[in-house]
Amino acid sequence: MGAECKYEVAQVAYVKLALHALKHPAAAVNGLLVGRLHANARRDDADLPPVAKRVGDHVFRNFPRAAVPLLPTLELALTLVEDHFAAQGLAVVGYYHANARRDDADLPPVAKRVGDHVFRNFPRAAVLLLDNKKLEEAVKGKSREPVVQLYTRDSSKSWRQAGSDGSSQLTLKEPSTNMVLADHVTTKKWQQRLVEPRATCLK
Repeated sequence: MGAECKYEVAQVAYVKLALHALKHPAAAVNGLLVGRLHANARRDDADLPPVAKRVGDHVFRNFPRAAVPLLPTLELALTLVEDHFAAQGLAVVGYYHANARRDDADLPPVAKRVGDHVFRNFPRAAVLLLDNKKLEEAVKGKSREPVVQLYTRDSSKSWRQAGSDGSSQLTLKEPSTNMVLADHVTTKKWQQRLVEPRATCLK
């Protein structure tokens, strides 16, 4: 088996994706994760040491839920976004999704399909699924746990939740991130912070 890959989410990306979900409480929301990779992160080599992947920001975009398989227009949009950030020395390293229903904790087909697309370029791509119940607790200032679940693709090409054995593959860059998130919500700072879309090339 290959070495375990660690994923670090910067505060700005984490807060913005959580606020994106809070802004649309009755709808599914999603977007692409943008970050920097170590030079060897493009290779799918089992002998490589653990590779740290930092998610520094993300692109807001609500992809159609029924895009299975990916529609040609969506495939093209994803490729354009990847080219746009590659010119800046960045890369699309994953995808995030928040389900519309509070009790829905399943990774939907569209998340898997977009994740598969990103995986083609980066074999250590990540998919983050927002946990609506944990988000509610974090906003109230009652939890420091990440409000997202990490999914990675296994050898059978299936997306599975990482860390089910108790190990932690996902970390927040700043320990106080949930406190910052709660502050943005209670002080209404999110109204100035959250501007859509992040990347106009998606249109």
